[in-house]
Amino acid sequence: MAKADRLERLDMRRAELEADYRDALIAALRATAAGRWGLFGHHADRHARAAAKPALDQLEELADDIDRLREQLGLEPFTLHRQFLAARGPVAADAVGEPKQAKAWLAQMGAAD
Repeated sequence: MAKADRLERLDMRRAELEADYRDALIAALRATAAGRWGLFGHHADRHARAAAKPALDQLEELADDIDRLREQLGLEPFTLHRQFLAARGPVAADAVGEPKQAKAWLAQMGAAD
């Protein structure tokens, strides 16, 4: 019974961390949608990277904790973080800007205002 209780506590903690990650990502996406660049890393602007660093560090830390718990529970890696990482990085000159990309993410997540 102790193992089942421990697994249940781990799963509850995982769910809490995933909710925290989602909330943190939504907050960062809203800031980006409002015009703050850097979250998606489209440009090599050091000021934009520096402004986005705290949010990115928080997301990375939460994702690491979530993946550790998911591994202990025998679950697949955390998909939302992997999708976010895949959306980051340099893009072609004709790609949509970070604010539009953030708005699309918010709509996809059901968090658009």
